[in-house]
Order: sequence, then structure tokens, then C-alpha cells
Amino acid sequence: MVSKLGFCDLGFAKLDLDRQIRRGFSEVVYCPGKSRGYLKKIAQGFIRNKQDLLLTRLEKNTFLYLKKSIPQLNYNPLAKLAYAVKKRKTSKKSGVLVICAGTSDIPVAEEAVATSEVMGNRVMKLYDVGVAGVHRLLHNLEFIKKAKVIIVVAGMEGALASLVSGLSSCPVIAVPTSCGYGANFAGLSALLTMLNSCSPGVAVVNIDNGFGAGYFASLINR
Repeated sequence: MVSKLGFCDLGFAKLDLDRQIRRGFSEVVYCPGKSRGYLKKIAQGFIRNKQDLLLTRLEKNTFLYLKKSIPQLNYNPLAKLAYAVKKRKTSKKSGVLVICAGTSDIPVAEEAVATSEVMGNRVMKLYDVGVAGVHRLLHNLEFIKKAKVIIVVAGMEGALASLVSGLSSCPVIAVPTSCGYGANFAGLSALLTMLNSCSPGVAVVNIDNGFGAGYFASLINR
């Protein structure tokens, strides 16, 4: 039931129905660790209360299970993200630019892209332009200069975020990924590089957190 406090109490979960008013988008559901039954009741609760629905880190077989009772649910298999949102206008102006260092980083980048798009942003993608071949990035300077906020997704040593920040005039959100060999420590080396960026204007989210970057970029762009 809906309480006067602005949430729906399901017993095992309390759906924050005021989140959209406070942040501009409904509460987002992180799926790992939740049973199919819980996810179904949570999703139906948001739909019943006329909220946008965004499910992150959702496996395809669970999506197919949920789709049976929520036919309007869509799925991005690369980002592992499902959504059912009210139609909204997408800005025609330059907005979020997602830059990805290598092809192995694309799933995390796609999570950032899908999150930003679902939240109503115009998103442009620039993939496989890492520092090992910096000419690939420099060939696309026009897109970097037009962006209002840039998300940089990179594994290995994570140097791309500093380079992009030094070439741009807008905020940069750095996303370290777990792609890399042993001393990458599952993304820790990229995280530390990004945290120690010498270029001002770089904010860093957690390892592989494409969703967090996409959400933050949407707040900035809005």
C-alpha cells in the first residue's frame, strides 16, 4: 500500500515513490541477490503506481520471466538492463558523450548509454579509442568539444579519462572497468589512476559502474 510518507511497503521492500520528484527519475532496481518472485512484485509495484521502471544487471532468462507479466518491458542484452518508461522528449542538442577505451569495455559503456537514454538524454558513442592508438581519439575531437558531459570507460591502466579531460571543457565521469591482466587487480589499477588524475574536472564512479555514470551524467546534462 502507498503511505503518506511517499513509499509503497511490500514487506520485503519499500518502493520510494517520491524519488522521481526529488531526482527527476524513479527509483532504480539493482537485480542481483533478489529472487524472481521479489523482482516481479517490485516491478509490478512501480508499474501499478505509474512509475518509470529501470532494472539493472538483469539476466536475460529473468527478463523473459518478467516479460510474461509485464509485456511493455524492454531489454538491452549487452547492458543487461530492462526498462518500461513513459515516453519523454529527447533533447536534440548535444548532450552525453560516452567514450570507450577498448572493445572489452563495451558492456560497461552500454550500461551507461542505456541508462542515459532511458532517462531522456541524447547520447553519442565513441568506442575503441584508447591511448594505445591515440590518433583514433584525436580524429574525433569535434565530438569531444560539443559534448555537455563525457563518460569515459576504460580498463587496463585507465589513462584515457585524464587525456579526454585535458581535451574537453565539460565535466568528465570516469568509469574504471575490470578488464586487464593480473596487476590490473580486477579494475583497481584503473580506479586508482582515475582517482589520481592530474586533469581537474574528473569525477570517478566505482569499478564497472556504467549505471552510476549514466545516472550522474543525466543529472549534469539536465
